[in-house]
Amino acid sequence: MFNDIGPLELVTLIVLAVLVFGPDKLPKVIQDVTRTIRKIREFSESAKNDIREELGPEFKDFEFEDLNPKTFIRKQLDNEDLGLKEIRNGFDLKKEMAEVTDAVHSRESDTSSTSSAGAAGSSGGRIDMTKKPETSDPGDRPPFDADAT
Repeated sequence: MFNDIGPLELVTLIVLAVLVFGPDKLPKVIQDVTRTIRKIREFSESAKNDIREELGPEFKDFEFEDLNPKTFIRKQLDNEDLGLKEIRNGFDLKKEMAEVTDAVHSRESDTSSTSSAGAAGSSGGRIDMTKKPETSDPGDRPPFDADAT
Protein backbone atom coordinates (compact mmCIF):
# COMPACT_ATOMS: atom_id res chain seq x y z
CA MET A 1 0.00 0.00 0.00
CA PHE A 2 2.76 2.44 0.95
CA ASN A 3 5.53 1.01 -1.22
CA ASP A 4 6.47 4.34 -2.77
CA ILE A 5 7.11 6.22 0.51
CA GLY A 6 10.79 6.85 1.13
CA PRO A 7 12.56 7.14 4.49
CA LEU A 8 12.62 10.96 4.41
CA GLU A 9 8.88 11.10 3.70
CA LEU A 10 8.20 8.63 6.53
CA VAL A 11 10.17 10.74 9.02
CA THR A 12 8.30 13.83 7.81
CA LEU A 13 4.95 12.10 8.39
CA ILE A 14 5.95 11.01 11.90
CA VAL A 15 7.11 14.51 12.85
CA LEU A 16 3.93 16.00 11.41
CA ALA A 17 1.77 13.49 13.34
CA VAL A 18 3.57 14.32 16.60
CA LEU A 19 3.05 18.04 15.98
CA VAL A 20 -0.64 17.69 15.08
CA PHE A 21 -1.79 15.15 17.68
CA GLY A 22 0.84 15.64 20.36
CA PRO A 23 2.89 12.93 22.07
CA ASP A 24 0.09 12.17 24.56
CA LYS A 25 -2.68 11.42 22.05
CA LEU A 26 -0.54 9.85 19.31
CA PRO A 27 -0.62 6.22 20.60
CA LYS A 28 -4.44 6.30 20.84
CA VAL A 29 -4.70 7.75 17.31
CA ILE A 30 -2.42 5.00 15.97
CA GLN A 31 -4.58 2.34 17.66
CA ASP A 32 -7.74 3.85 16.19
CA VAL A 33 -6.25 4.01 12.70
CA THR A 34 -5.02 0.40 12.82
CA ARG A 35 -8.40 -0.78 14.14
CA THR A 36 -10.17 1.05 11.30
CA ILE A 37 -7.82 -0.43 8.68
CA ARG A 38 -8.39 -3.93 10.14
CA LYS A 39 -12.20 -3.46 9.94
CA ILE A 40 -11.98 -2.25 6.33
CA ARG A 41 -9.89 -5.30 5.39
CA GLU A 42 -12.35 -7.67 7.08
CA PHE A 43 -15.26 -5.98 5.30
CA SER A 44 -13.58 -6.23 1.89
CA GLU A 45 -12.65 -9.91 2.43
CA SER A 46 -16.22 -10.77 3.44
CA ALA A 47 -17.54 -8.91 0.38
CA LYS A 48 -15.13 -10.84 -1.87
CA ASN A 49 -16.23 -14.14 -0.32
CA ASP A 50 -19.89 -13.23 -0.78
CA ILE A 51 -19.31 -12.41 -4.44
CA ARG A 52 -17.44 -15.69 -4.98
CA GLU A 53 -20.30 -17.63 -3.37
CA GLU A 54 -22.86 -15.85 -5.55
CA LEU A 55 -20.90 -16.52 -8.74
CA GLY A 56 -20.93 -20.26 -8.12
CA PRO A 57 -18.44 -23.10 -8.35
CA GLU A 58 -17.33 -22.16 -11.91
CA PHE A 59 -15.60 -19.07 -10.55
CA LYS A 60 -14.02 -20.75 -7.55
CA ASP A 61 -10.50 -19.70 -8.57
CA PHE A 62 -11.55 -16.18 -9.63
CA GLU A 63 -9.21 -13.46 -8.43
CA PHE A 64 -10.28 -9.84 -8.28
CA GLU A 65 -6.80 -8.78 -9.33
CA ASP A 66 -7.60 -10.30 -12.74
CA LEU A 67 -9.97 -7.40 -13.34
CA ASN A 68 -6.92 -5.21 -13.88
CA PRO A 69 -6.36 -5.29 -17.68
CA LYS A 70 -2.57 -5.57 -17.41
CA THR A 71 -2.79 -8.53 -15.02
CA PHE A 72 -5.42 -10.22 -17.18
CA ILE A 73 -3.37 -9.90 -20.37
CA ARG A 74 -0.17 -11.06 -18.65
CA LYS A 75 -2.01 -14.11 -17.29
CA GLN A 76 -3.50 -14.93 -20.69
CA LEU A 77 -0.15 -14.59 -22.46
CA ASP A 78 1.42 -17.03 -19.99
CA ASN A 79 -1.41 -19.51 -20.58
CA GLU A 80 0.00 -22.55 -22.43
CA ASP A 81 -3.40 -23.70 -23.70
CA LEU A 82 -3.70 -20.82 -26.15
CA GLY A 83 -0.36 -21.48 -27.87
CA LEU A 84 0.53 -17.80 -27.94
CA LYS A 85 4.14 -18.47 -26.97
CA GLU A 86 4.64 -20.59 -30.08
CA ILE A 87 3.15 -17.86 -32.23
CA ARG A 88 5.25 -15.19 -30.56
CA ASN A 89 8.44 -17.26 -30.85
CA GLY A 90 7.70 -18.33 -34.42
CA PHE A 91 7.50 -14.77 -35.66
CA ASP A 92 10.93 -13.36 -36.40
CA LEU A 93 10.57 -9.63 -37.02
CA LYS A 94 14.19 -9.13 -38.13
CA LYS A 95 13.89 -11.86 -40.76
CA GLU A 96 10.62 -10.41 -42.06
CA MET A 97 12.10 -6.90 -42.28
CA ALA A 98 15.19 -8.22 -44.09
CA GLU A 99 12.98 -9.93 -46.68
CA VAL A 100 10.99 -6.74 -47.22
CA THR A 101 14.09 -4.56 -47.62
CA ASP A 102 15.62 -7.06 -50.07
CA ALA A 103 12.42 -7.01 -52.13
CA VAL A 104 12.36 -3.20 -52.11
CA HIS A 105 16.02 -2.91 -53.10
CA SER A 106 15.63 -5.41 -55.95
CA ARG A 107 12.53 -3.55 -57.20
CA GLU A 108 14.38 -0.22 -57.07
CA SER A 109 17.30 -1.62 -59.06
CA ASP A 110 14.89 -3.05 -61.68
CA THR A 111 13.02 0.24 -62.10
CA SER A 112 16.20 2.32 -62.21
CA SER A 113 17.67 0.16 -64.99
CA THR A 114 14.45 0.32 -67.07
CA SER A 115 13.98 4.04 -66.48
CA SER A 116 17.56 4.80 -67.51
CA ALA A 117 17.07 2.79 -70.71
CA GLY A 118 13.79 4.58 -71.43
CA ALA A 119 15.25 8.00 -70.72
CA ALA A 120 18.07 7.47 -73.22
CA GLY A 121 15.56 7.08 -76.09
CA SER A 122 13.62 10.24 -75.18
CA SER A 123 14.76 13.84 -75.46
CA GLY A 124 17.03 13.82 -72.44
CA GLY A 125 14.20 13.08 -70.02
CA ARG A 126 12.39 16.34 -70.82
CA ILE A 127 8.66 16.57 -71.43
CA ASP A 128 7.29 18.67 -74.30
CA MET A 129 4.52 20.79 -72.81
CA THR A 130 3.44 22.25 -76.17
CA LYS A 131 2.10 18.92 -77.44
CA LYS A 132 -1.52 18.02 -76.72
CA PRO A 133 -2.06 14.74 -74.92
CA GLU A 134 -3.02 11.83 -77.10
CA THR A 135 -6.56 10.50 -76.72
CA SER A 136 -7.58 7.03 -77.74
CA ASP A 137 -11.16 7.85 -78.80
CA PRO A 138 -12.53 11.39 -79.19
CA GLY A 139 -16.08 10.17 -78.39
CA ASP A 140 -14.94 8.54 -75.15
CA ARG A 141 -15.84 10.85 -72.28
CA PRO A 142 -14.73 10.63 -68.69
CA PRO A 143 -17.38 9.36 -66.28
CA PHE A 144 -19.94 11.94 -65.12
CA ASP A 145 -20.52 12.41 -61.40
CA ALA A 146 -23.79 14.22 -60.73
CA ASP A 147 -22.94 14.70 -57.05
CA ALA A 148 -19.71 16.50 -57.85
CA THR A 149 -21.37 19.29 -59.86
